[in-house]
Order: sequence, then C-alpha cells, then structure tokens
Amino acid sequence: MIKARVIVAISMVSIFFSLGVAAQSDVCKDRKIPQLTDIYSKTGIKFVHSSSPDKKYIVESMSGGVLLIDYDRDGFLDIYFTNAPTVEMALKNQKSKSQLYHNNGDGTFTDVTDKAGVGYPGFAMGGAVGDFNNDGFPDMYISGLGGNVLYENNGDGTFTNVTAKAGVAGGRWSAGVAFGDYDGDGFLDLFVANYVDFKLNDLPEFGSQPTCKFRGVDVQCGPRGLKGAGDQVYHNNGDGTFTEVSKQLGLDDPQGYYGMQPILSDFGNTGRLDVYVTNDSTPNFFYRNDGKGKFSNIGLISGTAVSGDGSEQGSMGVTVGDYLHTGNFAIYITNFVDEFNTLYRNDGNYDFTDVSFNAKVAQSSRPYVGWGTGFFDLDNDTWLDLFVVNGHVYPQMDQISSGARYKQGKLLFLNQGDSTFCNATSLGGPDLSELRVSRGAAFGDLDNDGNIDIVVEDLDSSPMILKNEGDKSNHWITLELGAKQGNPLAIGARVKITTGKVVQNEEVRSGGSYISQNDLRVHFGLGKATKVDSIEIRWNSGKVETIKDVQADKFYAILEGEGIVPFEKIRPKAKK
Repeated sequence: MIKARVIVAISMVSIFFSLGVAAQSDVCKDRKIPQLTDIYSKTGIKFVHSSSPDKKYIVESMSGGVLLIDYDRDGFLDIYFTNAPTVEMALKNQKSKSQLYHNNGDGTFTDVTDKAGVGYPGFAMGGAVGDFNNDGFPDMYISGLGGNVLYENNGDGTFTNVTAKAGVAGGRWSAGVAFGDYDGDGFLDLFVANYVDFKLNDLPEFGSQPTCKFRGVDVQCGPRGLKGAGDQVYHNNGDGTFTEVSKQLGLDDPQGYYGMQPILSDFGNTGRLDVYVTNDSTPNFFYRNDGKGKFSNIGLISGTAVSGDGSEQGSMGVTVGDYLHTGNFAIYITNFVDEFNTLYRNDGNYDFTDVSFNAKVAQSSRPYVGWGTGFFDLDNDTWLDLFVVNGHVYPQMDQISSGARYKQGKLLFLNQGDSTFCNATSLGGPDLSELRVSRGAAFGDLDNDGNIDIVVEDLDSSPMILKNEGDKSNHWITLELGAKQGNPLAIGARVKITTGKVVQNEEVRSGGSYISQNDLRVHFGLGKATKVDSIEIRWNSGKVETIKDVQADKFYAILEGEGIVPFEKIRPKAKK
C-alpha cells in the first residue's frame, strides 16, 4: 500500500523569490558561516566547456560532470572535467577536449591530459571512479552520447581506453554512472542511467511541438515527447570484461524513463547495496537488493518515487547522507524550476517520508533548476549540510519578463541540528550568488586542510573552485580505506564513528551528485571533540573492524584487518 503523503499548499508567490536573495525567514541567524571562495584564477586551471549560445538541442544542456580522482595515489585530489561538442560541431566531426588536472599540492594544478591520454572520450556527459581490475589504481568510466568510455589507470600517469575489450561501450545516451559491487563477489560492477533516444542524424526541430515550448516560448525538445533510452547494468566478470545483466536483475527500465543519476547505498542496513536512480519528468527508481541476484523497484512503496504530494518531478542530481545521526541514509534530490528539491527522510525498514518543507529546504529551491548536490559538513560541527548548484536549460528564459533566469546562483543550507536547515546562501560568500549555468558538482578536500571544498563545472564559462575557509574552532578526521578482500578502494564499505554521544555514519561511494564523482576518502566533522572514541568499519567482505581512541585533525590510512597503517600500505607504488 502506497504510504499517504500530505504537504501544506504553498502560495505561488514563493516561486518568484529573487534568485540572489533567500526569503528572510529561511536565512541563518547567529551562525558563524565559513566562506566558500572561488579560487579558480589562482589554480592554473584553464578549462572552459564548449557552448552553444542558443541550446537548441537538449543534448547541449546536459553535459558538465566533474570527477575528483587521486589518479597517481599521491594523496592529493586531481580533477577531471568532461566536455562535449555542440551539435553543430559534432555534425562536422569536430571534437571537444575533456581535461585532467594534476594537483601539485600547493594550491595549483597542471594540465596532464595529453600525457594521460584522456582528452577525447567523445560526446562526454560525466562519469564515475572505481577500480574495476582491483590493482589499487582508480579507473574512470565516462558517460556520453553514442557510447561510453572505460579508462584503465596504468599506474604510471597514463590511462588506456579498454572500452571495447571490456564490453561496456553502451551506445545510447548515458548520463550518470556509478561503480558498485552489487553481488559481493569482490569486483565492481557498473550502473548506467540512460536518458533519451537522441540521434544526431534525426534531430528534433527546435520549437516544433507542444513539448518543445515553455511558457509560450520556443525551446529545445525533450525530454517529454522523446523516447526514453532504458538503463543498463554491467556485471564485472573479474577478468577485465563485463556482461550486461540489466534485464536479468530487473534493472533495465523497460518503460523507458528518463534516467539521470544512479547512486548505490545500503539504505536498509542489510550489508547489500541498493540502487536509487533519479529520472527526469518520470517517477524515480528505488531498487531493493534482495541478495539473491534480483532487484525489486520499491519506489512507490518506499515513498521515494514521487514527491510527498504525489507529483512526478524533473529530477536530476542526488546525494545521500545521515543528516539526522540516526544511522539511516536520507536521500536529497534536485529538481526542475517551479517544483522543489526533495528531501526524503529514511525512517528505517525501507520507509521514507518527504520532509522537504518541514526541513525548510523546499520553498527557496522553487525558482531554480537544480543539478549537482551534496551532503557535506561545511563547518565540521558533526551535522551534514547541503549544497546545490543551479542553472536553467533554456537560454530563451531571459526573453520572458518574469520567472527564472537562465543563469542562476547556488544554494547553501546549514543543518540546524533539529531536523531543519537554514538558508545560508547569502552568508556563505559573494561567489555563491554569482549567476552561472552550473551542472556537475564534486565535493572533496583539495588542499588537505580538513575542510571540504567544492568543484563546480559550468556550461557557459570556466569552472568554480570553491575553497572552504572552514571553522577553525571545530575538529575533523578523514579516513582513506584500503580493502584486502574485494575492491582495494573499499567502495561500498560503511564507516561509523562515535565521539561522546554523537554517532555518525558514512559510506565510500562511486558516482552521485549530478554526473560527478566526490572524494573517495571519508570525512567527518567532530565539533569540539579532540579525539574519536571509536571507528567501526564494515568492510565489503562482511568483516567488522573497530579502532579506539583516534586523535582528531589528521588523515589516516586504514587497511582491512590491520587498523591504522602508513599510507604506503594502501597506496600502490606508481609504475615507471
């Protein structure tokens, strides 16, 4: 029986809040807000995404994923920006260059794309990071229109395109992807959300149909009016090859919903990874892993397929986090303009409640088209905060006198510790209100100072590298896990830490946000605590390991079965 949901009606006036200023009732009061400052100009990064000013085709509006990957295992996060040509460029066989930047460890980055061999994965959307061959070096799977690319990390600063050999090219229009070991055999499988059936030799004509208009203005066609592409899952055979098993698992999306981003998490505390998929303009999927080689879509039953008032939403980005300290991972979704971003509280036993309005994250999101998003502890106070990047899909919106603009600011919500969030956007630094057309967002500690930074990729400009100035009065801890059994990067492992009466939970995850990849290291804010009483790790092997009395404000390497070890024990040596 589908659970009942009730949402108090909100005046339509709320839709038209200023894009730069939040409603005063939602603004944080008496809070010390760490500043997020764009340091792009100081980093040496020179990336700009290819752009069509009119965005006459939907494929030109959907790219822009960013991946954080320590590809050389030196302990500093490197950055990979995906790029895509315009349709006009693609028809002329012109390419756009994606770029990999090496983190020099001093606040600057060096373009190593050509040396690494990862510049041209095709009409790229985004991607995810995982170690598909269990050699300890992170690989990249890049999604795109007409075919995806698997880059094997050679361990010497270069990558090899092994897509054909591995059998994971796909060939449809893929959006978000993620690695995860769904069957516990020790090898990472691949989950691919496919969007619409879009072909360059059969282009839908701009403004030609009712589904190609918005508020009376001619716009790009889709996704409604176009055929969905159906999702794909590839099982890792353990020998460098994969087998598509979508239909056998019940994950093939036979109705052809408009897939955006999968995220894998153990939502039921069963020790098995479930799969959640955001779908644009169609109900979202929640696939429960039965542990016997099958998944069941419990989206409607769980309360996560549609909003609390029963509406389908234009869902794009997704993040997962234990924002209430209950041990249950909640789900937060970014959606289209005039809707609202949705927060599903996890009540346990695969039962979720839409608390978007009660948590105060819904109303101020209505004027925006949301994309990349993440739960993260901005100020290291132990409570997970929320960040969202925004940007419309239709440049033509600037022709309309009222409503949302094409370029939009970002949203920052601070966790109040009482089940609600306050809107700190106007207090988190002026760069958050700068109007951009943002898509992907990735979260990680770029400079290893104990504060989570954010990398944002935009469609019509250079990226933003948002440095988190942090709250120096609070403490933190960051863990880099190394598994002996299964994938060495420990993707899927679950971590629980206890400091006094505060218990926090997190997982190592591949993919998420919107077509992006966060830091694989697990970070916790500790508030005023100067040590962690206990760290409990549930490894993918099923083994549970506990480490006691760990000092704060440090990075630690933890090797399965051996506790805290030197980093050299979990990072393979670079090959020459």
